[in-house]
Amino acid sequence: QEQLVESGGGLVQAGGPLRLSCAVSGNIFKFTASGWHRQAPGKQRELVATITRGGNTNYADSVAGRFTISRDNAKNTVYLQMNSLKPEDTAVYYCKGSHSVFGDYWGQGTQVTVSS
Repeated sequence: QEQLVESGGGLVQAGGPLRLSCAVSGNIFKFTASGWHRQAPGKQRELVATITRGGNTNYADSVAGRFTISRDNAKNTVYLQMNSLKPEDTAVYYCKGSHSVFGDYWGQGTQVTVSS
């Protein structure tokens, strides 16, 4: 069973930064893509950012220019650097790994709360 463990969530003031980490069990390159999603109370889970095995990145319009997804291959870890945070970024953030055969694997989530 693959494991993805998020960390780094917390409470931050609007305008501040926060960095999330997602540690993947085993070799991160078993996933064709890794990424971050978030779910705010009463809303559907939405894509935040993804990074492919080849290093291509993609961002939701709402975070483009503020968030950066990256990967440390040696540590099998995916990061989400979040800058200029807004109250509307408040959500539970989930890490996801996509396997070409076995489908998607999710972490347990980490809460991010941005105060105004």
